[in-house]
Amino acid sequence: MNGRVSEDDLHAYLDGQLEPERVAAVEAWLASDPIDAERVRQWAEQKDGLHRLFDRVLDEPVPPRLTIAAITARRRWAGRSLPRLAAALALVMLGAVGGWWLRDEQGLAGTGGAVAMVGDALSAHVVFASEVRHPVEVAVSERAHLVGWLSKRLGAELKVPDLSPSGYALIGGRLLPASTGPAAQFMYESKTGLRLTLYLRRGDGGATAFRFANQNGVEAFYWMDGPFGYAIVADLPRDQLMPLAKAVYLQLEK
Repeated sequence: MNGRVSEDDLHAYLDGQLEPERVAAVEAWLASDPIDAERVRQWAEQKDGLHRLFDRVLDEPVPPRLTIAAITARRRWAGRSLPRLAAALALVMLGAVGGWWLRDEQGLAGTGGAVAMVGDALSAHVVFASEVRHPVEVAVSERAHLVGWLSKRLGAELKVPDLSPSGYALIGGRLLPASTGPAAQFMYESKTGLRLTLYLRRGDGGATAFRFANQNGVEAFYWMDGPFGYAIVADLPRDQLMPLAKAVYLQLEK
């Protein structure tokens, strides 16, 4: 192999998909480049962690709503449902994709709209999650007003996921500006005072894979699905944020 080993080579090596005659060259490169060697080591740790978290999901029965009969019954919505089904399967199979899925961990990945959205979501979280007196614009005591108001501003009926089984209670939300129009932020808080936000805004009508982003230690898990883009943000390790993101996604899809 001539020249510098590419990132594609590193991922193929990690996933056991590299041609045998190239394995030695990649291993020689890693032995001589401590930066790339450390990157591959971190990817391997992430891959192992994801397998530990989600391999058991592969043995679970297929949910009734994802059976062939259920999908066929909803065929008139196929144009919208198929991208969502693909996204759901991608989430369930997350443990199997390893380094490829996390290949852009050093920056923001996805379409331009998704990148802009998660950047705004991270910034909004950093600003408002640390607020003591005014973390939200409308408190959960006015939940019906909050949801109705934000739904009207974003032009669609919004769902507010219940994260109380995961230890996070809704404390309220706010309206935010975005390049595509208004955006909404719902804020949750744990009993220890840790805050988590769900950011959503109008997207481009498409769908993207689920991805992580990081900004100064704050993690985000984001995706685009139909008319909306979503980002769940918290100062949590990825292995703790991922189950929360999965809970949010599954509730939004009901």
